[in-house]
Amino acid sequence: GAPSCSGSRSLPFEFERSRSESSGDEEDDEDDEEEEMEEEELEGDSGARFGTDDGERMINLAELTPYILCSICKGYFIDATTITECLHTFCKSCIVRHFYYSNRCPKCNIVVHQTQPLYNIRLDRQLQDIVYKLVVNLEEREKKQMHDFYKERGLEVPKPAVPQPVPVSRGRPRKVLGSVFRIPPELDISILLEFIGANEGTGNFKPLEKKFVRVSGEATIGHVEKFLRRKMDLDPTCQVDIICGDHLLEHYQTLREIRQAIGESAVQDGLLVLHYGLVVSPL
Repeated sequence: GAPSCSGSRSLPFEFERSRSESSGDEEDDEDDEEEEMEEEELEGDSGARFGTDDGERMINLAELTPYILCSICKGYFIDATTITECLHTFCKSCIVRHFYYSNRCPKCNIVVHQTQPLYNIRLDRQLQDIVYKLVVNLEEREKKQMHDFYKERGLEVPKPAVPQPVPVSRGRPRKVLGSVFRIPPELDISILLEFIGANEGTGNFKPLEKKFVRVSGEATIGHVEKFLRRKMDLDPTCQVDIICGDHLLEHYQTLREIRQAIGESAVQDGLLVLHYGLVVSPL
């Protein structure tokens, strides 16, 4: 499997404010001795929060942990990635894996996107930098883990991405582009494919990895069946029954016709819900 996310642990983290410079070598030596004594006292007292007038402050990392932990893997954020719809953040690998089987935020349950939730996530590099600064050796451990992962499999270790300088344009300013992802307007129907089971004798098949699909309203139930057969590697003798509500659908019916005929009872969170089952084809 891929390298795992980090496990959580509690470490003290020290914030320092700038100190005014003192004049004279003797005063510097005295200040250094006092600072060392104060640090020892603070480290020995787990309940200490504030130092003396020098302004040194100790904060236990446990106080910040809830804000830098991924709620999926329970470890510190790695490649912190935020959902743009609700601003909840997770490890990149955790949220991408979650969206293989769901289109909802794992924290607040909001629908992130009807069919392509990965469109609405963004890397949060600023937050990740903060996590690496707070948690001692986390970045180094993560880099080593990734290096070992690729080396063990005989793969080339990916080089870190270097930000490219943005060229200064002269003359007419270029139009700023929006999201890289564009959904063609002709893909106007979003469907949710729910598996209801298979009878004995239908043979082996692969589970459908992604049950959210965006297609043209002109697509027919015959097209949906072909999609299922290809993705699930179904045996030719296996029959696919597709149902919407309590209606067994025919191959020639288009998705737009089905949505109009059955109405809102067929729709959930903007998705046309189709249930499918596998049976042995009659001879």
